[in-house]
Amino acid sequence: QVHLVESGGGLVQAGGSLRLSCAASERTFSSYAMGWFRQAPGKEREFVASINWTGGSTYYADSVKGRFTISRDNAKNTVYLQMNSQKPEDTADYYCAAGRHFGVRAAVSYDYWGQGTPVTVSS
Repeated sequence: QVHLVESGGGLVQAGGSLRLSCAASERTFSSYAMGWFRQAPGKEREFVASINWTGGSTYYADSVKGRFTISRDNAKNTVYLQMNSQKPEDTADYYCAAGRHFGVRAAVSYDYWGQGTPVTVSS
């Protein structure tokens, strides 16, 4: 069982930046690929980014490519999402997830989920 806890959400103006963190309880954190998803009110959960076990490979949704960066620190059992040049359409609850397969966009492919952290981007 992997327990994930997100933090770092909040309110930011359009064009601003936030960094989300997701801390994992599991010592085998480095054996999981990690992903970030988001869910806006009234919409389905959508894939944002993923990173492989070592952090050497990343994969992004087209909507965030060039603005968001996913990274991980296996020594700290933590994955990050740096969000720059934010837009009002980035407003959502953001979730981190752990799974065995890298580069997968489907939420059902991830085994463990955090509780989410809200991000609001004002125009």
